This record gives sequence, C-alpha cells and structure tokens, in this order.
Amino acid sequence: MTRRILLVGHPGRPRAIEVARDLVEGLRANDIVVCGDPTELAEFGLLGADGVEPVEVSEPAPGTELTVVLGGDGTILRAAELVRESGIPLLGINLGHVGFLAEAEPDDIHHIVQGIVQRSWTVESRQTLEVLARVDGEIVCHSWALNEATVEKAARERMLELVVEIDGRPLSTWGCDGVVVSTPTGSTAYAFSAGGPVIWPGVEAMLVCPISAHALFARPLVLGPQARLAIEMVPRTEARGVLWFDGRRSFELPPGARVEARRSDRNVDLARLTPASFVDRLVAKFDLPVQGWRGRGPR
Repeated sequence: MTRRILLVGHPGRPRAIEVARDLVEGLRANDIVVCGDPTELAEFGLLGADGVEPVEVSEPAPGTELTVVLGGDGTILRAAELVRESGIPLLGINLGHVGFLAEAEPDDIHHIVQGIVQRSWTVESRQTLEVLARVDGEIVCHSWALNEATVEKAARERMLELVVEIDGRPLSTWGCDGVVVSTPTGSTAYAFSAGGPVIWPGVEAMLVCPISAHALFARPLVLGPQARLAIEMVPRTEARGVLWFDGRRSFELPPGARVEARRSDRNVDLARLTPASFVDRLVAKFDLPVQGWRGRGPR
C-alpha cells in the first residue's frame, strides 16, 4: 500500500512555504505521498507537484499514517478538528510563537523527514472534553475540545452570574467574567492565563478556572477524570454568555442556559519524535531560568 501523510498548514506563516516544499521533496524521494486540501496545497504552491495528492482532508486516503501540521497551536487545533474521527496522529512543526502542542521547529525538517520515513515516532494520547449546552432541558449545542471549553460573558459591561455544579451537587455561585474548563493539555493555554496550575499531560483530570470572579471561594479546581461538571447561567440576570471550544468554535448562551462537561471517550493523538520530558518542554517554551542546576544529586 502506498504510504501517505496528510499536510495541514498555515501558508501565511513565515517559512511555511519553504518548510512545506522541503517536506514534500524529502518524502517524495522515499516514495511517500503528501496529501492535502486542494486550496491549501495551491497556497503552498504544491498543487499538481510530483508526489502531492489533493484529497478531502476529513476523509483521508488508505495508507495515511500521520498528519504533519505547519503552524502554531491554533493550526494544530484546527488539524485536530479535521482528523479526530479518523484517529490519525498529529505531528506539529512550530511556525507560531509558543507552540506548546508542536513537536519540532522548522530547522529540524531533515530530522523530521527521516523520522517519518523510518516510522520512528511514538504516540502520546491526549484526553478531550465532551461538552453540551441545554436551554429549557433541550440540547442546543454539542461539541468537544482538546484544550478547553469556556463560558464567557458576551458583553463587556455585564458580569455573568454562574452556578457551578460537580457530580450533581452545587458548589458555589460566582459573579465573574466566565469559567474555563480545561484538559491537562489546555492547562498551559487559557487556563494558565486565568491563574490555573500546570497539569502534566499524563494526569487524568479536568481543570476548572473562574475568570475574574467576585467571590471569596474562587480558586482553580482540579477534578477527577470521571467528574461531571455543570455550569448554569442564573436565569434572573440579563447577561448573555458565549460558549467557546478551543477558542475556535462558539455558541451564544441565553440566561438560564446549562453547560455540561465531562471527559470524552475519544482522545487526540500527538506524534513525538524525541523522548523529551514535559519538564524540558516547559523550560523551553516558557524560557525558564535553570542556571545553577547541577544534575542528579547523590544516591
């Protein structure tokens, strides 16, 4: 069977076109076909090139082993939306700023090609969230998130009044700008900016972070993997909200809406070419000072 990889990218990023062409050249030399959306391939200048095949991205061809993503974390989240159902792992090449979800940098392209040819990647499975919204008991929105789902106020001048429920029991009412519900993967994204802790990707948990809450008890909460979370907009308020999924998809929430979140049964797989620990990723992405470290202490 012909080996294929799927290419998803952000042609507007600096160096994206150069990296895409180097990737295609290296894989074509090893009889690996690069597939992609026709419009995106055209923007990369690859439509019609040897070793390149236009496809419907949401229905990858047989033999598709990997999705290579050129861009920042936003592009990787978009690629996750496209391939989650097929289960094809994502290998991110960072062309953005922080790039927490990315595996490699553009200068590593030859190493990346070699790793793809040799199938030397490992798969890191990341949990996702299943989220739905109800109005008067009727489901009006149902989607998922890899990083986070957030309930946010729709208008700057009006605060939301939200009741938080965990496992069928009320916890607290918060007057706030919103609530972030995050996976461990998303703990270094929006939840981090909202004051939440960093959670290692291997931890099975769900993180809840209030945004600018006017309450004495408004600390971030780390819930177990089987927890059932609900956020209700108090009906008596006039404020309207917005439910966001990974900062990409949104749904307007009227007063009285109820948002329910739980761990999803379907994960997203990230491909890794190196055995770098999560600590090393934190140090590199946040440029943390580690001067003075002397290595392992005496046994």
